[in-house]
Amino acid sequence: MSSRETGRQPKYQRIAAELRAAIDAGHYGPGDRLPGENDLMTEHGVARMTARQALGLLQTEGVAEARKGAGVFVREFRPIRRRGIERLAREQWGEGRSVWAADIGGRELAVDSVEVTREPAPAAVAGVMGLDEAVSLCVRRRRFVLDGKPVLLSTSYLPADLVANSPITEPDTGPGGVYARLADLGHAPARFREELRSRMPTRTEAERLRLPPGAPVIQLARTAFDAEGQVVELNEMVLDSAAYVLEYDFEA
Repeated sequence: MSSRETGRQPKYQRIAAELRAAIDAGHYGPGDRLPGENDLMTEHGVARMTARQALGLLQTEGVAEARKGAGVFVREFRPIRRRGIERLAREQWGEGRSVWAADIGGRELAVDSVEVTREPAPAAVAGVMGLDEAVSLCVRRRRFVLDGKPVLLSTSYLPADLVANSPITEPDTGPGGVYARLADLGHAPARFREELRSRMPTRTEAERLRLPPGAPVIQLARTAFDAEGQVVELNEMVLDSAAYVLEYDFEA
């Protein structure tokens, strides 16, 4: 960035950039308290609102978190590197491993909320899956918690008749998860399509993911197709954007 571009940058953004650089350089480590509003006002000669905006920007980005009555601290949670291609490879779920195994290493993952129901297909979902709205779907709703922090809300839609009386209709689908069980049914995923966008969360999403005010989420929709081209699952996910790095590694 040129000095001219830097000069046009609002003061609060320049202060936030300096703090971010200090964090990246290790001057402030996970859990360390950042300079407070009064400190930033004195050091940079700015108004309180400017100092507050700088700290607020770091919180929105997920770099820092506020602790009531104590100040603003460097966030301790390590982002998840979501390996979008590796995690969906057949050798992953086909050998009984969770798709999460490619992302989290030895960290502690829990699904603290699972709801499995049979419901009519919502219009938007039916359209993506190429189904009539009158068709019933098996719907699996889950919340994933990593190292004690909620990071993902997931809702999977599968044709109810296709998965009837299989472990997919149970909270615990067994080794390899839903994709391994679809393979048992003769409908193994052969191709995936993922679409993602960033947006602000709904109030319920913010509460369930314990997001700070102003923090965006990533909405990711994954469609799984079997070898015949039939949609066997639509998974709509809401991710804490500050908790993830999305990685896609593929040949040129």
